[in-house]
Amino acid sequence: MKSWPSIEGSPFPQGVSRVEDEDAYNFALYSKHAESVTLLLYGDGDVIHPVLSYRMDFLKNKSGRIWHCRIPAAAMKDARYYAYSVAGPPPNGRFEWHSFDPEKILLDPYAEAVFFPKDFDRSAAMRPGANAGKAPLGLIAACEHTFDWRRDKSVRHESDTIIYELHVKGFTKNPNSGVAGERQGTYLGVIDKIPYLKELGVTAVELMPVFQYDPQEGNYWGYMPLNFFSPHQGYATGAASCVCEQHNEFRALVEALHAADIEVILDVVYNHTGEGNHTGPLYSFKGIDNSTYYLISDRPWDPYEDFSGCKNTLNCANRYVRKMIVDSLRYWVKEMRVDGFRFDLASIFSRNEDGTIDLEDPQLFADIASDPDLAKVRLIAEPWDAAGAYQLGRSLPGITWLQWNGRFRDEARRFMRGDSGMVPAIMTRLYGSDDLFPDDRMNAYHAYQSMNYVTSHDGFTLYDLVSYSRKRNRANGHDNTDGASENYSWNSGWEGDEKVPEEIMRLRNRQIKNFCCLLFLSNGTPMFRAGDEFMQTQGGNNNPYNQDNETSWLDWSRLDTHRDIFRFFKSMISFRKAHRSLCRSRFWREDIRWHGVREPVDMSHDSHSLAFILGGASQHDADLYVMINAYWTDLTFTVQEGKARQWKRVIDTSLASPEDFREPGEEVRLITPDYVVKARSIVVLMRT
Repeated sequence: MKSWPSIEGSPFPQGVSRVEDEDAYNFALYSKHAESVTLLLYGDGDVIHPVLSYRMDFLKNKSGRIWHCRIPAAAMKDARYYAYSVAGPPPNGRFEWHSFDPEKILLDPYAEAVFFPKDFDRSAAMRPGANAGKAPLGLIAACEHTFDWRRDKSVRHESDTIIYELHVKGFTKNPNSGVAGERQGTYLGVIDKIPYLKELGVTAVELMPVFQYDPQEGNYWGYMPLNFFSPHQGYATGAASCVCEQHNEFRALVEALHAADIEVILDVVYNHTGEGNHTGPLYSFKGIDNSTYYLISDRPWDPYEDFSGCKNTLNCANRYVRKMIVDSLRYWVKEMRVDGFRFDLASIFSRNEDGTIDLEDPQLFADIASDPDLAKVRLIAEPWDAAGAYQLGRSLPGITWLQWNGRFRDEARRFMRGDSGMVPAIMTRLYGSDDLFPDDRMNAYHAYQSMNYVTSHDGFTLYDLVSYSRKRNRANGHDNTDGASENYSWNSGWEGDEKVPEEIMRLRNRQIKNFCCLLFLSNGTPMFRAGDEFMQTQGGNNNPYNQDNETSWLDWSRLDTHRDIFRFFKSMISFRKAHRSLCRSRFWREDIRWHGVREPVDMSHDSHSLAFILGGASQHDADLYVMINAYWTDLTFTVQEGKARQWKRVIDTSLASPEDFREPGEEVRLITPDYVVKARSIVVLMRT
């Protein structure tokens, strides 16, 4: 007697799964409102006509909201791909705004790999009628995991955490990357650059989205996901791009980074999908159960709520959507061995089904917190959304999460360009932003929860930040209206990168080193974007989301041109690691003493300078004396503690390399307590 699941299929797990002892495959698909669901299986040579169509009977093949069936391998006729056809009722008000179309071939949201046929056509999913042979399909064999993880080791950093944000393709796509042809712009290409990452000193890479996205959508960054379980096949080598090997190439990358003691963090997008609004393609979620997966508005002419800025918003308040997100996170942790996630526009997780903000207890945060497989995973939030929700600090429901600190970014930029009234603000950011992450008895936040950054993928590169006062985004096709209009940038007295006078370039180099110092001398978790360490430029484009070309690909020739800046970053990273008193679990408290040019610190509106001593004894570390001059004239600081000869100069950003950063054992001892800190520069002293 066969078991019930053998006859009817099982509702769990969702997606396709191999049933070894029965030599069969189980298929399970959520759809609350569907009236009929048909499983479509395709062979390798014909993706238009299914080799098997299985129409599910709700009295046999449905449990709750899940449609399911089990197909013996012998009956599948060597099928390699699968999809669904789903029929259902027409739209019926805001919360039942259906988009069923049985003519459309639909991708399983739980597909672990996506196949794009040679005639794949995005436009066919955007117009009425069938799109057979032109639709993305799931790969059946992707559910069979074969990678050998025996050499893998888990990695977790604390005070030495240095996060490096990179785009998998853009990191090595440029022919001057030093990566061999087929490996350029791929997961394997990043492996080839691990020696560089080790030399630089980063301990974690934050990969911009690697979820499968629509190759015809025109989004280079990857923030328009088609599916939450499939690694993007465009980042695989040619030999792997049409089969399941993209999984193993991604896994090989994770394993290699772990072997180099580098964490892997994924930038994940669970706030919207690439299906757009009512004019966008019907690939998957829309045709399976539109009103479950998306937030629907009360405007029939504009039915999709858009809190993401990408034309739709995932309904994270729905229990099945939440389950899908947690299942996806668990998949990437257990099957792909990643170490953490950075959640794009995480405030959308707080949105109710009517679009309002749940200020009490958004369930998705609780679901993630209560999952044992995610207990030790690094969780990072971008704590806002594109519709005005701003939850930086204690407002974010994920109270143990790290958060991108946009206040650090903006206030560091404003301070270093010379804005008035910024000294109190930069003191708070250097201290660890305890105004946002209070460590009182009730809240007990940690300083490391502030993820400090000056630049990220979203905005100017660090070089462009000191070279352009205005964005130059016309190449993006939006008449220069896209991208942030306020960047808090300053061009150092010369707009752009053409015929730049030598004195302007020296100032730009100094400003870059100043930003590097602020980032790595602050309490919190530092992050910087790939290429900033050798002055990567995007020509003033602060939003190159669709620039899959030399604008966004790292230009590795700049590493040779700007070796002095690379050396400074490398030395600064090494210095931070060597002085664990800088990054602490807790705030500096009594170990920090603030000073000014003399005594005390000048916090007036017109002040542009400060100094501080960070005592290291409690951390078995040296004492550090930092003097910061963001003013446009030289200032003479007087060391306020100890005798002058007790202090040695390590850093002076006004000096040329290698004097700007003295190697360990080669520091310069002070003779007098007075030190002239040049205009727009930072000096760091050390006392052992």
